[in-house]
Amino acid sequence: MTVSTEATRAPAHAAHSAGTLSPGERDVLWDMEEHFWTLGADNARATTATNAVMILPFPPGILQGDQIWAHLLKRTGWRSVVMGERRVIRSDEIAILTYRASAEKPDVPVFKALCTSTYLHDDDSWMRLSHQQTPVM
Repeated sequence: MTVSTEATRAPAHAAHSAGTLSPGERDVLWDMEEHFWTLGADNARATTATNAVMILPFPPGILQGDQIWAHLLKRTGWRSVVMGERRVIRSDEIAILTYRASAEKPDVPVFKALCTSTYLHDDDSWMRLSHQQTPVM
């Protein structure tokens, strides 16, 4: 008896066919991500969906919607961020950026974290749906 490999394959799923971003789209997203760190809460809010989710190092934890802005208004002020080990994946209208961040602000030790942000492309613009920071030494 012969078993066809066609019959045993899982059906195609959109998540298996990652797309690519144009160089211009990549530049836009990485600029948005850098500005998220360095241009303050007003800029971050303008590029983030209303009911977005952020997972930030303790004590903030999991924040959503207005909780994010109450926290960020007190914690902004990064003067610079270096984003290394950059990776980006796209599936349809979703793009996920991952990177290693090293951020500085006055009177605070350098903050290092593994980060990810998820963006949705809609109505000819990108909006952040989520952001996570995992501190590293």
